[in-house]
Amino acid sequence: MKYIIFEDFAGHPAPILFPSRISHGEMRELVPYSSVLSAGYVEAVDGAFRVHGHSVSLGAKSRPQDLEIIVRHLAPEA
Repeated sequence: MKYIIFEDFAGHPAPILFPSRISHGEMRELVPYSSVLSAGYVEAVDGAFRVHGHSVSLGAKSRPQDLEIIVRHLAPEA
């Protein structure tokens, strides 16, 4: 699965996960946020999630903190 983390209008990271068949560039065109913070791939390996890779079209790459941002946004709200 691919992801892009945008900076939302309040300045917070906003991850979007989407199928690998959609390019990073195509997804970028659909989202109104102005800044891309990072992009790459997220996958489960041996029961653990990991992020890796980059998007040539966006000039963005995955970062170590991306996984924490994605997991935090997937967690149920308290």
